[in-house]
Parts: sequence; structure tokens; C-alpha cells
Amino acid sequence: MVNKAMLIGRLGKDPEVRYTPDGTMVTNFNLATDEQWKDKNGEKVQKTEWHRIVTFGKLAEICGNYLVKGKLIFVEGRIQTRSWEDKDGVKRFTTEIIASNMQMLDSKGQNRTEESSDAHSISSNNANTPTDDVPF
Repeated sequence: MVNKAMLIGRLGKDPEVRYTPDGTMVTNFNLATDEQWKDKNGEKVQKTEWHRIVTFGKLAEICGNYLVKGKLIFVEGRIQTRSWEDKDGVKRFTTEIIASNMQMLDSKGQNRTEESSDAHSISSNNANTPTDDVPF
């Protein structure tokens, strides 16, 4: 069985940083991916899909320190759906990508003091996925 997600998109806002009770750093951020096509009238149509991304540990630290709204990144991970009950007792669900690898693809959104550079790749220490199989 395979559970693997690979996305290229832009951050909708700066990552949110928090810590688990045992002190592990966690970042959450939303990533926008776009799809474009022409409709039956030849008009260009664009659809944006939003993905919730979660990172842990060293990868979370890198994401929290270097990612900002508008940054173009590649994320690789697994899809996870979890559920909980809200304050009114209604069962809620969310689907997220638990990232094991992240690669910064451009310098958009970087602070001016940071140097622009080619892509940087960061992998989670506990990832079982090799980073050399990225398709580009």
C-alpha cells in the first residue's frame, strides 16, 4: 500500500508554530496549488486547492524559521485524516499532509537580508522516503 502526497504550491500565510506536551516543535501551514484549463468557450479557468500541511521536529524548526507567506515550495508526505468533537459535541474531520520532506523553490517572500539561492531541500529525520526520487 502507498500513501504519498507530492505538492508544489505557495504558502497562504506564515506557518503557525506550536509545541507538543513533550516539547516537540510542530508547524502548520496552508499550501495553495493551482490548476488551469480552458472551458468549452475557450475561456481560461483557474481553480485553487488549499492543503493543510503539518511538520514535526527538525523539519518543523526549518519551516518555522524560513517559510513565509507567498513562498513557493515542494512538499512530500503522507495524507492523514483525523477526527475530534467540537465544543458542541459535533464530530469534525480534517485531512492533512504530514510532511516528511520540504524543498524551497524560489526566493519570493524572503526577507531582503536573506540571500537568494537555488532550491534548498530539507527532510524529516524520521522519514522513510528517499529524497532522491523527487521527479524533477
